[in-house]
Amino acid sequence: MKESEALVMLQDVDLKLMRERHALKQMPQVPKIEAVRAAKKKLASDYKKILGQLKDCQMDIEDNESDHVRMEDITKDVHEQIEDGRASYRTTRDLDLQLSALAKRIEKLEFTHKELERNLAKLQQAQKNALDLDHKLTQQGEALIEAYRNDSSSIRSDIDDLEQQREHAIRNLQPQTYERYQAAQKRFGGLAVETLKGNTPSICRVALQASSFDDIRRGPEITECPYCHRMLVTDGMFDDAEE
Repeated sequence: MKESEALVMLQDVDLKLMRERHALKQMPQVPKIEAVRAAKKKLASDYKKILGQLKDCQMDIEDNESDHVRMEDITKDVHEQIEDGRASYRTTRDLDLQLSALAKRIEKLEFTHKELERNLAKLQQAQKNALDLDHKLTQQGEALIEAYRNDSSSIRSDIDDLEQQREHAIRNLQPQTYERYQAAQKRFGGLAVETLKGNTPSICRVALQASSFDDIRRGPEITECPYCHRMLVTDGMFDDAEE
């Protein structure tokens, strides 16, 4: 394959690849798959927060229960001091006041414990709901991906074939020619190569002046359009004129 033919082929293949890849992105399952992924990502963040709150709540309950046991131990010790009978009236009165304060603290701990238990139950339910939703989203995502694979199989097969054609075309290009093509492709949004139709380039469609036309005719088979500066393939374009 001649280099000029390979260049035109590469341009044609790349344009087809662009269309096929665009078609893939337009498959109806694509936005739904992205939505499921976004939902799972947000859910993972929410679940992490739930786990943190669960851990904090469980630690608060443990601290509450530990304080409750300590208050009960202190209360028991105060009762034993009162029952001992050897304490003075004043000391006994102070111990009674201490018992009253301890009772209030225990009552407050028990009230707080009930609140913590209710909060723990809510967080455990939130954890279960999050896990159930994650399972549902996973199943939904897998079903969408499977449908996408089935519905896009022909497009993906065409893309594989085009990729092979692209590699074949590149192998027939000089490295510097391929570098020029890549730069032009990036600059012109994929439309990097044009051919001549008479004296008019196929893309910019600005008719060449006689002097420019003659210069191009005598030049290499791959040159540059003097107007739009795309790569211009002239090979074989003058055969009819020469005959």
